Amino acid sequence: MNSCISQAVFITGGTGYIGKRLTGQLLNKGYNVILLVRKGSEHKVPRGATTVTADPFDANSFRHLIPAKSIFIQLLGVSHPSPRKAEQFRQVDLRSAKASADAAKAAGVSHFIYVSVAMAPSRLMAAYQAVRKEAETYCIASQLNCTFIRPWYVLGPGHWWPVLLLPVYGIAELVPSWRKKARSMTLITIRQMLAALVKTTGSVPSPLRILEARDIRKTKAPYQKN
Repeated sequence: MNSCISQAVFITGGTGYIGKRLTGQLLNKGYNVILLVRKGSEHKVPRGATTVTADPFDANSFRHLIPAKSIFIQLLGVSHPSPRKAEQFRQVDLRSAKASADAAKAAGVSHFIYVSVAMAPSRLMAAYQAVRKEAETYCIASQLNCTFIRPWYVLGPGHWWPVLLLPVYGIAELVPSWRKKARSMTLITIRQMLAALVKTTGSVPSPLRILEARDIRKTKAPYQKN
């Protein structure tokens, strides 16, 4: 553990697929990790993290719990996104992102990191992309120092089925008119995603930074299995 790091990191969705693994990574690096959870979910918090209980859709319920100058990571969203969950995207993903941006602004955080989605045109997931884009726009309007990380699909335990699409990606590389879109929607591994998040957390904030799928895949950072 790097005990010289005492920076506070406030996370929503910290008990989910990406969040619980990221929390372990950040704790191992010595960060002071604070997870926002709903009442009754405290038992899901990884050991070593601080727990705060509030309503993730109400900024007033947790803005006072965010340390000033901390790093805010917005991960909360509907699990296993699919076209049939369009209304859930608006009620969960968008509402929580807006509440988090409002709370982060009020608390004076130094860096707002939002896991969004690749924006290449997709009729199948258009509703999901629209919600994430609207959330990005809201965060920018809040005048936060934002980093948007845009994976398409993150492969990992319980999330392996898109491997079946690898032959399609191979064919797309051979067709010039398909290549650009395929690369923007390339598959990301959980290891690559964690590396990108850890590196971004430790980076110097800027008004706006965007990491597309190709940037996530190129990220080099230490990785420890949780």
